[in-house]
Amino acid sequence: MSLPERTLASGDEAVALAALDAGVALGTGYPGTPSTEILEAFDAAGGKAQWAPNEKVALEVGLGVAYAGARTLVTMKHVGLNVAADPLFTAAYTGVDGALVVVSADDPGMASSQNEQDNRRYAVAAGLPALEPSDSQEAYDLTLAAIELSERFKLPVLLRMTTRVCHGKSILQRRPAVPAPRPERFRRDIAGRVMIPAYARPAHRRLREKLAALADWAESAPLTRVDRGDPRLGVITAGVSYLHVREAAPDASVLKLGMVHPLPLARVRAFADSVDRCVVVEEGDPCLVEALRAAGIQVEGKAEPFRFGELNVDRVRRILAGDARPEPAPPRGKPPELCPACPYHPVYGTLQKLDCIVAGDIGCYSLGVLPPYQAMDTLVDMGAALGVGLGLRHALPEAEARRVVSVIGDSTFVHSGLTGVAEMVYNPPPTGHVVLVLDNGTTAMTGQQEHPGTGRTLEHEPTGRLSIEGVARAMGVANVDVVDPVADPAGFEALLRRRLGETALSLIVARRPCILAAPEIRKWEKAAEAKRAASACAAACLGCAPDPLSPSGGEGEGEGAAQ
Repeated sequence: MSLPERTLASGDEAVALAALDAGVALGTGYPGTPSTEILEAFDAAGGKAQWAPNEKVALEVGLGVAYAGARTLVTMKHVGLNVAADPLFTAAYTGVDGALVVVSADDPGMASSQNEQDNRRYAVAAGLPALEPSDSQEAYDLTLAAIELSERFKLPVLLRMTTRVCHGKSILQRRPAVPAPRPERFRRDIAGRVMIPAYARPAHRRLREKLAALADWAESAPLTRVDRGDPRLGVITAGVSYLHVREAAPDASVLKLGMVHPLPLARVRAFADSVDRCVVVEEGDPCLVEALRAAGIQVEGKAEPFRFGELNVDRVRRILAGDARPEPAPPRGKPPELCPACPYHPVYGTLQKLDCIVAGDIGCYSLGVLPPYQAMDTLVDMGAALGVGLGLRHALPEAEARRVVSVIGDSTFVHSGLTGVAEMVYNPPPTGHVVLVLDNGTTAMTGQQEHPGTGRTLEHEPTGRLSIEGVARAMGVANVDVVDPVADPAGFEALLRRRLGETALSLIVARRPCILAAPEIRKWEKAAEAKRAASACAAACLGCAPDPLSPSGGEGEGEGAAQ
């Protein structure tokens, strides 16, 4: 069979193509930059993909697929793995029958994130193998390798991507597709999958045995390679840092790691012994430096300032030269801002006018913290608006407590806001509380993806819709209002003033489609309405049309025809 043609692809697209070529049965996740395009590309290429309400649910669904013996891909950005950490750690104990690859797309430099955590730490903490590609070809190859490792060692595998690998494009050579076999039946394994303490204790021992076997395998695996050069300088690196190293020090000897946990320590030790000076160049935390020094391998790391932000060729040159002088300040860019016709403008104008204390959340509306409004006082994580707002209400003097509003978006509300509503109903502050859900009908900040509140699938096809106002009423919120702040800004202001003055619990849905997504939303809704009409017409026709198999159908005669 001839190989498919070479193509130019981003790292995200490469992961999607590898999943397609490996016969992945389901791709699931929650949109988050820089991981979002993986599932979109997988769906566009013909794979089965879906958005989950949040990362925890996505990983649990993926785990079920892998328990069934099939292959699955679960995608998220780095902070999303915090949400999925609960099932991740226990999944390492239960293992899998099929293949489960968890993509963590880290964001060094925080191009679109609230922190720049290094999720290689999760691989060590959870006890899972972790692979890290440096470009699109490796993103493709290591996704296939992760699937093979997952099936071989019966473990979930973490694929750590970073922003430049996710979004950068390079030449990709695909392999011929080899669809995975579908599971024939469910395999019962109560002791292996039901993690009560009696079963979890031996499961932990089995996990450590698997990791030891993985470490042995890594010593001779092709995932690690050495580029022999000048023995006076050796560099140990992984991920996109490898490309920077090859340009910054083309004559150096380089050991490139494809698997960053567990490490092939014997190979690393041999490499370090073969060079006069050995430097570790890694983006983010000094994970490799710490692990190698703990193993007694003498290596140099980078100065503390290089821990922050992305690396590039110039920064790598400075690391190798031991140059720790302050770096020049980067050129100032244009700060982000709300779109001129964004439906959030009247909302933030009102919050500013009423001098509200705003517990905010993750999404486009976080831009309300910037001028001209500066109408957001806290932003921590997905769903934190409700919990933080409630905490402020409990602690502040009454006059200030009544100014507190929790502001959250529609997708974020579904992702992590429901438990905050439960907390509000169960432990209401003496002053009550006001939650403002900014419903723009899409997951706007990550590229206008769907979520359970839109009533459309990843492919924009109609499906069940979660009603934000209906859920709030069902959970016991006393006052639930829906308003269009653009069509009636004065009415919105009057409503918010009234609810802030009351002691009852209130939730206001400020509903207006995102200006960028509105044309597409109208197109999808029109298509859905046409499909419903066609289905209704077909059903009506089936109800009145003659049955060709009945005595009265077709050209038959006799008693049926006479009737």
